[in-house]
Amino acid sequence: MVELLASFHFSKPVWLWALLLCVPVALWLVLARHLLVNRNQRIQQYADAHLLPHLLGHSEASSHTQWLRFARWTAMWTLLVLAMAGPRWDFTDVQLFRPGTNLVVLFDISRSMNVADVQPTRLARARQELEDLLNENRGIRVGLIGFASVAHVVSPVTEDMNGIRRVLSALDTSLVQLQGSRPSFALQRASELIAGQPEDSVSSLLIITDGDFDEQGLEERMKELAAAGIRVHILGVGTQEGDAVPGRGRESPWIMNRSGQPVISSLNEPLLKSMAKSGNGIYLRADYRGSDTREILARVKAQALPKGERNERTRVWNERFYWLAGLALVLLLPLFRRTLPEYRPRNT
Repeated sequence: MVELLASFHFSKPVWLWALLLCVPVALWLVLARHLLVNRNQRIQQYADAHLLPHLLGHSEASSHTQWLRFARWTAMWTLLVLAMAGPRWDFTDVQLFRPGTNLVVLFDISRSMNVADVQPTRLARARQELEDLLNENRGIRVGLIGFASVAHVVSPVTEDMNGIRRVLSALDTSLVQLQGSRPSFALQRASELIAGQPEDSVSSLLIITDGDFDEQGLEERMKELAAAGIRVHILGVGTQEGDAVPGRGRESPWIMNRSGQPVISSLNEPLLKSMAKSGNGIYLRADYRGSDTREILARVKAQALPKGERNERTRVWNERFYWLAGLALVLLLPLFRRTLPEYRPRNT
């Protein structure tokens, strides 16, 4: 209790000057009552007594009633002014710009991920791998980008693993209309997400894909990221034998090439291994055992934080103005039950 009283203060104390308004209002009430008594006798010859309050702009209530109304108004005004001044007495210390470890996952949602060379499909296997990674994760902030011919940020870098789990079902090849697999756009978006993190953080990328890409020069892009301190790990999904790429609809069960044969997509393991090596990371083939995701998390955590870790904190005060505002509203409620004054006909 003593600590609460010691920390009590107003965030905007300048509002307390408004309490002085009660003094001129009280003076006006006294002077108005005095003038009304002195002028009543002279004005009665021009109007009836029950009309004088309306003529002079004064209430016909007794002095006792008027002072009770003034006391109620003063109480409401005081409560509202104190609420505007922002009373607060307890707080929470929050850490700002905490450096740590970030992992941005680039999830392939191109049409080749519908291939069923691993059961039930590459896409379903990749979703399971990502869910395993989220379940095993402790202390790593994770972001998620889905990519095919274009890239979509599904989740920014966050500590909320449950939020990412809720959007896993939305990762589907139907999210993109233009097919193909161009990871360069996803790499650019990932760089933008990482740039918004504390500069003392350590960041890594994880690409979950079958390696069926439509562009060249990816190894050079991995080297650029590694030079910037961003390691690139790759989790391959599929088999080297591959299978036909499913089409859409019953009329075209498979995607056909120019010669009229089904397009076969296979896991491009040599390319993915080369990309991981250029990105100073590791390559693993996805399986159901969970050891692959644990190995990737271990590699990500192994990246040591720079020396001189910052620990900036800020004090967030808990505002308590609503208590005073609520009391003022309680005092205000009786004013909504005013009754009309009784009609008294003028004597003839």
